[in-house]
Amino acid sequence: MTTPRLSRRQLMAGACAAAATPWLTTPVQAQTAARTFAPQVGAWRTFEVTTTVQVASVKGATQLWLPVPDVDTDYQRSLDNSWTGNATRARLVADPVRGVRMLHAEFAATEAAPVLHLTSQVQTRNRAIDWQRTVAATEDPAVLQHNLAPTVLLPVDGIVRKTALDATRGARTDVDKVRALYGWVLANAHREPKTRGCGAGDIKAMLETGNLGGKCADLNALFVGMCRAVGVPARDVYGLRVAPSAFGYRELGGNSASLKGAQHCRAEVFLRQHGWVAMDPADVLKVMRQETPDWIKDTSHPLVAPVEKGLFGGWEGNWVAWNTVHDIVLPGASGSGTLPFLMYPQGENAGGRFDELAPDSFKYTISARELKA
Repeated sequence: MTTPRLSRRQLMAGACAAAATPWLTTPVQAQTAARTFAPQVGAWRTFEVTTTVQVASVKGATQLWLPVPDVDTDYQRSLDNSWTGNATRARLVADPVRGVRMLHAEFAATEAAPVLHLTSQVQTRNRAIDWQRTVAATEDPAVLQHNLAPTVLLPVDGIVRKTALDATRGARTDVDKVRALYGWVLANAHREPKTRGCGAGDIKAMLETGNLGGKCADLNALFVGMCRAVGVPARDVYGLRVAPSAFGYRELGGNSASLKGAQHCRAEVFLRQHGWVAMDPADVLKVMRQETPDWIKDTSHPLVAPVEKGLFGGWEGNWVAWNTVHDIVLPGASGSGTLPFLMYPQGENAGGRFDELAPDSFKYTISARELKA
């Protein structure tokens, strides 16, 4: 960025203004100035998330499937779900194989204007690992095995395993492997703003084509798949940003009043001396590409470095997790295919499956509000 030459009078005026209000910065300075990003585990926050669907094009009977918070951990408490509308039947159901819960609503073919309102209450808080503190972490062996297994779009052999082995050559411990893969994703992949939605997460195609651009469901899936390929249990966590970032990063928060496009996938790895640990290389790449008008390509940049450090082992609690599941079957849906993940509202009628990435034509809105104690 080129700094315009200022006259002596302009410099003096600027100096006086700065002396009078030392906190004042120009928009450009605000975008590039060093910031902190250091989430610390603290108090729980309670959010009420509301999804409203008004089907725009009615053709025969309609079905809707909406994700609900289905994660209960040390960083989230999924509290309650309630719904209203004109469905003939609406209930919480689960994928028959994976078990992930969702709200399933069915509308009669005679219903001219299907409407569904879902309200979910959830508590969240920040995550931050203390790398100096170790514990004898335990987890159900079946859960660990599940998070080492391939999925349709996350193979753990072939080019994925070869790339992961090359990236972790010389790494001795699981922590070393995860650090190496986190760094590899940041060095080799990039945020591509033109990708629709959050991306598809087809990591084999990404590696085979050499096109490592995408969004969170691509970039964090690449990290997760490579971790699995070298024997480190890992999983994607699909969810929604519900509030602005407390650290001033525009791209790391959501506009609570309108969360269209606020879906975000994060990642976790299981480390034997730490348990499940938060990760999010995709958000580091998002800050590098979109936080300022200029594409930052150096992770040591003062705007990026705190995020790179903070998202290796932590994340901010302004986000709600839906689930951690791949290859989902929607109960009652036509056809026998699976979804790679459930992060957006889903729907279908006699005209076929709705476009989940087109909320203005599918006709759904999502908003959130924080409930104060």
